[in-house]
Amino acid sequence: MTQTTQDADGRVAVGLLGLGTVGSGTITLLRRSAAEIERRCGARIEVRRALVRDLRRARSADAEAVPLTLEPKDILEDPQIQIVVELMGGLEPARTYVEAALCAGKHVVTANKALIAKHGSALFRVADEHGVTLSFEAAVGGGIPIIKTLRESLASNRIDQVIGIVNGTSNYILTEMAQGDASFETALAQAQALGYAEADPTFDVEGIDAAHKLSILAAIAFGAPITFDAVYTEGISHLTAVDIRFAHELGYRIKHLAIAIRHHEGIELRVHPTLVPAHRLMANVAGVMNAVFVRGDAIGEALLYGAGAGAAATASAVVADITDVMRVIEAEPRYRVPHLGFRAGAIEPQPLLPVSEVVTAYYLRLAVIDHPGALAEITRALADAGVSIESLRQLPPSEEGVATLVLLTHGVKEAQLDAALARIGQLDVVRERITRLRLHQFDE
Repeated sequence: MTQTTQDADGRVAVGLLGLGTVGSGTITLLRRSAAEIERRCGARIEVRRALVRDLRRARSADAEAVPLTLEPKDILEDPQIQIVVELMGGLEPARTYVEAALCAGKHVVTANKALIAKHGSALFRVADEHGVTLSFEAAVGGGIPIIKTLRESLASNRIDQVIGIVNGTSNYILTEMAQGDASFETALAQAQALGYAEADPTFDVEGIDAAHKLSILAAIAFGAPITFDAVYTEGISHLTAVDIRFAHELGYRIKHLAIAIRHHEGIELRVHPTLVPAHRLMANVAGVMNAVFVRGDAIGEALLYGAGAGAAATASAVVADITDVMRVIEAEPRYRVPHLGFRAGAIEPQPLLPVSEVVTAYYLRLAVIDHPGALAEITRALADAGVSIESLRQLPPSEEGVATLVLLTHGVKEAQLDAALARIGQLDVVRERITRLRLHQFDE
């Protein structure tokens, strides 16, 4: 194990892997807050070198002052660099570089949620073996300190729920669809024009990014292994302005929620569009903002809200992690906060509930031929499957004689609803694909 210490003049050397928007923002914040960080930690930070792909690319004034390199070894093998900050994104070569840094006895800070969700468990073991830390506050929630909150501030609580809006792109799109009656395609184009969505927005709008983050939050909250592959994931690209309008009329807002709930039978992990009562704070999180709801046995309910993305917000979390590492850089590993908040031997696999066993209420929208007995056939199929209707609304038929039915159900297992919808979908009176969205009431 390589022991890392401050330089004789009180400096801690940092190397950056990646110098894009977040990397430049990190350098700017480190320079701007240098005096404050020294007051808090008793040491100064030196950004010794940054790995880039193109030496000729124009950069911010702060970033221009940092020595650049095209060679990873200039950072990974530099004995003076004590902290490596990985801001490249993606799985490779990020995983290889992070592992090499840990093996070299360097502490690592990363904003890479995909890396932690897919390879975090293995990388934590490497960090433990070499007596260093792998910090990842910026991987979830941007500037919201949700990792530290779950891992440290709520350490005395048994957490049973973590529910959040953790992807600003999808939240912006849903906000635009709700406020401007825009289609998904129009709202997505607006998000791309403003730089909130990538040219390929799949990770955001199909829920993959949120699932990465949820798997990390659930592991910390419940003391379980990170299980990204077990997260039920559904995106927002199939949503229509019609359903958003109906949800409003029924007293709900549609949000793309990441939901982790612990039951006696197991843990449910799911990401999908969800109807939320309009009076709840979560329903009123707009634009690119994020929010995470936590329920614990001592704290009760808590909601953390703030900027979930952007250079400044993410850089804030990165620099907070760097500051934390500086504080513990000379501490024995056994005195440091464990990566997931639980000692390595205390991370226990827990049963996972398949989505078919999850109990929730539903919003259903059907296009039905308007003739006597049509409604009775549908309600009979629901009743036979054990699905209870809370409310039903029928809109006047179109000129073609097709009426719209909007139903809200009481809580029911998804498998029961699946059986009912399979039967309803075969009825001659039903036209078009049945729209199904889940509800979450939160605990009143």
